[in-house]
Amino acid sequence: MTGQSDIAAPKPKSAPSKFSREWNLRVVFGVLLATAIISVIFADKPYLEIGAGAFAVLAAREWHRMVGKGRFLAEVILTTATVWIALAMFLISPSLSISALILSLGTLVVLITALLRKNNPIWHAAGVIYFGLPALSIIALRDFAPLAVATHDARYGAWVLVGLFLIVWATDTGALLFGRFLGGPKLAPVLSPNKTWSGALGGMAAAAVVEAIFILIMGGNPLYGAIFGVGVAVVAHFGDLFESWVKRRFHVKDSGSMIPGHGGVLDRIDSTLATLVAVAVLVLVLKLDPLFGAYS
Repeated sequence: MTGQSDIAAPKPKSAPSKFSREWNLRVVFGVLLATAIISVIFADKPYLEIGAGAFAVLAAREWHRMVGKGRFLAEVILTTATVWIALAMFLISPSLSISALILSLGTLVVLITALLRKNNPIWHAAGVIYFGLPALSIIALRDFAPLAVATHDARYGAWVLVGLFLIVWATDTGALLFGRFLGGPKLAPVLSPNKTWSGALGGMAAAAVVEAIFILIMGGNPLYGAIFGVGVAVVAHFGDLFESWVKRRFHVKDSGSMIPGHGGVLDRIDSTLATLVAVAVLVLVLKLDPLFGAYS
């Protein structure tokens, strides 16, 4: 006998991996955020307008802090004020031309302010458009009258937004999982060294499946849903790559840390900003019904 017990000591439980912890946080806070967004989409006025304005405030702070040279408070105030005034005007009188004029004037004011302060004027001014257009787009899509009239459903615009957000969430989740477990060639190493082709294609596949199921439930053609899902997913990828490029240019890893598992507000909504504007153009300019095709 060696004097030692023959019973093997239990193996210590391995600590959860960093990816596992981050994934758990991402899921929990992602579900909470998704629930809040969908609730606000279907709520009466002015809750969606207030929600869009609140996100604009938080995102503008991250943007101007990222592109500024240590001074960004004036630009944050001017940007958020411009977006809020544009949203308020659209709520009072739903005319995109008036709200667009307000955004243009606000952009000019921010440009001049940052120019006088010698503080990256182009980048600061871009923030007004970067947040203002998506904020107006989400309101316009939810309240766009021709869609409701054509479908005899006052909440049709809300369902359009649900489909759009499902595509974005499926794209982000699919890209993360496929990219993590399959790896492979980099998608755009200069812009974002962590993104892979497998992740991009996986995100597009996930978007196609999710949107096809959603359109089928809504009573439409799932093939159209899959095609639409892939198209919006491509736009979402470009939106994500754009923010990655901006962060890389200004030597920033994350835009913030407000949302556990996701980073900052910009890190969470970068894809959404691009897709909202793209789908708004399809609906308002090209007369496309995002759920069932063209409308008259």
